[in-house]
Amino acid sequence: MAFEIKYRDGMGRIGLLETPHGRVETPALMPVVNPKKPVIPVEELVKTYKSEIIITNSYIIYRDPELREEALKRGVHELLGFKGPIMTDSGAFQMYVYGDVQVEPLEIVRFQREMGSDIGVILDIFGNPYEEESVVRWWVEETVKRAQMAVAEKGNMLLACTVQGGRYPHLRAECARKLSELDADVYPIGGVVPLMENYKFRDLVEVIISSKLNLPPEKPVHLFGCGHPMIFAIAVLLGCDLFDSASYSKYAADDRVILPTRTVRLEELDYIPCSCPVCSKYDVKELKEMRREERFPLIARHNLFVSFEEIRRVKQAIKEGMLWELAEQRARAHPNLTAAFRVIGKYVDKMERYDPVIKKSAFFHLSCESLSRPEPYRYAKRLKERYKRPPDAKILLLLPDRGEKPYTVDYSSELSELKKALGDLFNHVHVAFLTIFGIVPIELEEIYPVQQSVIQKRFTSDELKYVEHRMLEYFSKNTYEHVLYLRGGVDFDDLVSRIAYRFLISMCDDVGDVADTIKRISQETTVRPRVFELEKLIAVADYQFGEGAGEALFMPADKIRWELSKQTGKIRFVYRDDELILTLVPTTGFFTLMPRAAKLLVRRLEYPRLRVVVNEDAEPFVKRGRSVFPKFIVDCDPEIRPEEEVIVVNENDDVLAVGRALLSGVEMKRFRRGVAVKVRRGVEKSKK
Repeated sequence: MAFEIKYRDGMGRIGLLETPHGRVETPALMPVVNPKKPVIPVEELVKTYKSEIIITNSYIIYRDPELREEALKRGVHELLGFKGPIMTDSGAFQMYVYGDVQVEPLEIVRFQREMGSDIGVILDIFGNPYEEESVVRWWVEETVKRAQMAVAEKGNMLLACTVQGGRYPHLRAECARKLSELDADVYPIGGVVPLMENYKFRDLVEVIISSKLNLPPEKPVHLFGCGHPMIFAIAVLLGCDLFDSASYSKYAADDRVILPTRTVRLEELDYIPCSCPVCSKYDVKELKEMRREERFPLIARHNLFVSFEEIRRVKQAIKEGMLWELAEQRARAHPNLTAAFRVIGKYVDKMERYDPVIKKSAFFHLSCESLSRPEPYRYAKRLKERYKRPPDAKILLLLPDRGEKPYTVDYSSELSELKKALGDLFNHVHVAFLTIFGIVPIELEEIYPVQQSVIQKRFTSDELKYVEHRMLEYFSKNTYEHVLYLRGGVDFDDLVSRIAYRFLISMCDDVGDVADTIKRISQETTVRPRVFELEKLIAVADYQFGEGAGEALFMPADKIRWELSKQTGKIRFVYRDDELILTLVPTTGFFTLMPRAAKLLVRRLEYPRLRVVVNEDAEPFVKRGRSVFPKFIVDCDPEIRPEEEVIVVNENDDVLAVGRALLSGVEMKRFRRGVAVKVRRGVEKSKK
């Protein structure tokens, strides 16, 4: 089995899954095909819906003597008339519904293999997810035993080993860890249909996360029985790659119409907000007047159109870096889904490992839940662990976000007026901005996602508590002799007024008030010159690469010079001894490395920080600028995040190249397909 990631956002990914009958692009929806009488002809699934993979029930085929004989003789692909990949279920759901199935666990696995299934499923055990823990634990133990036996029978068939554990996250995690030790190819998360049917979305999210975080990152995850589009975005965000849908036909049989965010009975509709071929041809009145057997396949077609449309919407969101925004929008479809979405914030520290450090889109602050995303978490963590205020900055001037960016442009007149009024005393001042992310030092105002964000104008009490907490973190590490706050931020003004006594903050009404206060408290202090551009370079380097990186790159300062962009007037290129070592990217605020900078960092940063270590087979190719593939990686920094600048070295820690990570550090050690590092420049190329 081969699986590789092409694009990603959150823990969601667009990937390519190799099967015996071709590739499947994930996230993928597998329509459930009844082997006896498909609701929608298979050829229509291919031509109209562009379905790359389908799923059918091997137990139904097994129990029907005629179908069984034909499947063994001709193969399941000929039986169904589908040339692409086919996944076959084992009968576990029938066992849940009817209490038992008339087939042995290994027998059904062998049958799936013998009829040519691309992905076969073990006969796992699940029941009521709210059963007592002792009973559910037995299900887990029995499921693991069956999986262990099934692995030896899979042959060339990809084997799906299903994670069970009811609604108990610790049992899900335990089951996932044990199954991860096996030679399985796909990991379904099973037993969740009762949770979805009863709108227990909070439990569903806990089940998905506790399973996903304990499964191999290089293997696709299938959310069994999830066929409603209202769940897709959140499930993909949490790392699910495959979905199967029988809902399109089950709901249609009951005159239920699927919409992207809900399900509605046909009798309750006056209009169908849809432009699919069915809804473009028939209106609601016409559908209602039809006989049930006539409209059933039409509603089924509509339901499947809506489901595939949502999968495509999810993929586009991943490509744009906006999957979080889509999931947050979908979470507003139902109160239980909103409550479930808030649970995700508990796991942000683990999800952050897989979330890209930069994205194509801006960070959209849609609600309080937006602050539970990896971007604010990562900013706060790095600010706390890696940032130190300039040593000569004794006075903090805190300016509230007024809704315009860049902040220095928004405050250009006030800052110019203040510099003019203070003269050399301005060298005592450290400027920072109070934002929804917390305190943003002026040196870091351009980094992603601070500048690349769209923020609401007014804030809830929970959001203001978040800002207050981040202020506390900042002041616990960075102390000043004085802190001044310039009023003008509406909600922030009230917040700072309430907590001013805790941080000894002086509230100022205008620039004149700020200047007078600074002159009064700075009368007898010595003023030393500061190079603000150098402070910015050091702060960004420490934030991006780790504490100490700025000193390694930019000290002694007399070796450093920088060039400004002719368009923006901001730092663009940085040289050391007249050799280009860094480029500051205006769209992200981060550096891209040149080999000289990489060598300076390797000497300073403790191994394996920022490194991707390749074997000697890959060394000559990487030196010449070729990309790094996971199978050649022998070690790497586990803290590497996707889209982060990394240094490729050999096993002697000699720099070979610099580039951009496409996988996280954890994934680099597990994947065998795809590109791990997109090399920008190799050391040999840099000499030319």
